[in-house]
Amino acid sequence: MLVRMSSKGQLVIPKPMRTLLGLDSGTMVEIVVEAGQIVLRPANGDSAAHKLYGMFADGSDLLTDLEAEHRWEIERDERRS
Repeated sequence: MLVRMSSKGQLVIPKPMRTLLGLDSGTMVEIVVEAGQIVLRPANGDSAAHKLYGMFADGSDLLTDLEAEHRWEIERDERRS
């Protein structure tokens, strides 16, 4: 089947294909390039991207946490000197 890419780079997977593969709204799909071709695969939970997805969705502020840790390390090193 041919599909047209939108100006935002979006593609629609035709309904017969989604049904055949059991793809529902919210299904994670892995995108890879193999031999110069784009390959879409339903994510099975084993890929690195799938394992990281949503990892930091708990609302934590990673930059603030990193800055605090860095300040703590600087202060610790200054106390040792």
